[in-house]
Amino acid sequence: MYIDFFLDRFRAKPNQEAMIWQDKIYTYGEFLAYVENDVATLRQKISGGKVVGLEADFSPRAVSLLLALIGLNCIIVPLTANLGEKRKEYKETARVEIVISVKDDDTYTIQETGKKNSYELIDQLRHKNHPGLIIFTSGSTGKGKAAVHDFLPLLEKFKTERKPSRMIAFLLFDHISGINTALYAFAGKCLLTVKTRSADAVCQAIERYKVNILPVSPSFLNLILLSESYKKYDMSSLKLVTYGTEPMLKSSLLRFCEIFPNVKIRQMYGLSETGIICAKSKSSDSLWIKIGGEDIKTRVMDGLLEIKTNTVMLGYLNAPSPFTEDGWFKTEDEVLVDGEYYRILGRRSEMINVGGQKVFPVEVESVIQEMEGVEDVSVSGEANQMLGNVVKARVKLTANETASDFKNRMRTFCKGKLEAYKIPQKVELVDHLMIGERLKKMRR
Repeated sequence: MYIDFFLDRFRAKPNQEAMIWQDKIYTYGEFLAYVENDVATLRQKISGGKVVGLEADFSPRAVSLLLALIGLNCIIVPLTANLGEKRKEYKETARVEIVISVKDDDTYTIQETGKKNSYELIDQLRHKNHPGLIIFTSGSTGKGKAAVHDFLPLLEKFKTERKPSRMIAFLLFDHISGINTALYAFAGKCLLTVKTRSADAVCQAIERYKVNILPVSPSFLNLILLSESYKKYDMSSLKLVTYGTEPMLKSSLLRFCEIFPNVKIRQMYGLSETGIICAKSKSSDSLWIKIGGEDIKTRVMDGLLEIKTNTVMLGYLNAPSPFTEDGWFKTEDEVLVDGEYYRILGRRSEMINVGGQKVFPVEVESVIQEMEGVEDVSVSGEANQMLGNVVKARVKLTANETASDFKNRMRTFCKGKLEAYKIPQKVELVDHLMIGERLKKMRR
């Protein structure tokens, strides 16, 4: 089976801790028994090549089933409860043939849907007898796009064993970064789950379990700073914080580095379509990264990053091809270039065109976030007859202030820090954080 290298590792170190779930430690030896049992059970009910929806969040059984389904050469569609109504949409789009649902007590059920999957991309995987993965993009501009991966290239980097350490399963189980976290943990590490993905719960878990690695989204990192939960708990065990999935606010990064000078901070790069790609930050307090490594090529065309790598998806089930004629994947990420390093500005679809001038939300948000009394800010464009668009800021404040007073204070603060056309012309005060269910900034 393609997961034999995982099983060999479990056999070699049966007493090493593999996962902490609901305050109980599970060893590699216990995971070996889980996976072997699940493979034997599923083999009686599911044939290779089946498209299987795996409804779960991180738990011993969920990760065991993930490995077992890979071992049986199934095409896996991970689905979490927080998808809500989209879960049904995603199952229909992927034409899921079998649904495995993991319950709160970590038991599971298997149900056939009666559907038949005959997508050409799925047939390609079946012909090669390879396991597959279908990951949905967030669909912020409409329906989520279903990216189909051959699982074998994604597995390659996990064959290298890592030093033991504890890391938190923060990124969601149905996100490409969440899958990466689960498999990376079994390269020699221990995966810790949290009951809720709140700043307080995560910081408390770091203290209680002496966590070393924290993979998060930039929005959640900013939430830790805003909540000041880090002041309540001992975070001294933390050695590495990795972030990705969206651009980081420069102001948040610098503040985090100031508060945690001994923690290494690394920007990751990856998309649902590319998998998580090797990247190296210029320094902990820098937004510049070097993207690349063996079998990874990058180039910039018209300001947009394009990538060639063996972990890139086969294609979409429900959208046009994003590949160039010569085989490069178009990320749609606008970047700046400095020698070997890139700075990710954001998706071009989020760029605001103000009278022909480019404005990227993250740059404006980073400045406004520095203002006293600002708890959260989200920047987007609003149509304007003369300029095409103007910049609009939605802001959550920590204290009462009128929109007019805040707007005047904001314009004074931003003067000299932002060009005039980047300073928001419209301001809306809101009473909620603008962070979505995937703990990323919501701008639309």
